[in-house]
Amino acid sequence: MATKSTKTPWMPPDEFGRQLPNGLGINLLVRNVAASVGFATHVLGAESTYDDEDFAYLTLPAIGAAWMLHADHSYSDNRMSGLVRSVQGRGVGAEFRLHGLDPDGCEARAREWGYQLLDGSTDKPHGLRECYIFDPDWYLWVPCRALD
Repeated sequence: MATKSTKTPWMPPDEFGRQLPNGLGINLLVRNVAASVGFATHVLGAESTYDDEDFAYLTLPAIGAAWMLHADHSYSDNRMSGLVRSVQGRGVGAEFRLHGLDPDGCEARAREWGYQLLDGSTDKPHGLRECYIFDPDWYLWVPCRALD
């Protein structure tokens, strides 16, 4: 993972990964984190829990929404980076993360039904086990669980 951050993270990445709640998690790949945080805070009224050149965690407490932003460069070692570079639309850079869902079970069912995987179930350095699965419209779903 390439990093440009000049800040000290507010907590270790693996600790952050383990404390994410179950349910749907949104992670958007963006060209410029600061510009995206500016839009979210000024236009949407979001609060930035933390942001740096590589990553941001944003919330809208009034509606219980939260999402992450990762700069393109921070995904240089992730298979998703090639997809983002190969298209003009940024929507393809969205991951729909399902925290608390068994990635291995989802992977097995996806393979059984013939769905394409970007990456099989893998333990990641941020404290999660993840699997990347495309749906019929090529949206990327990421079931994941915290590592013990």
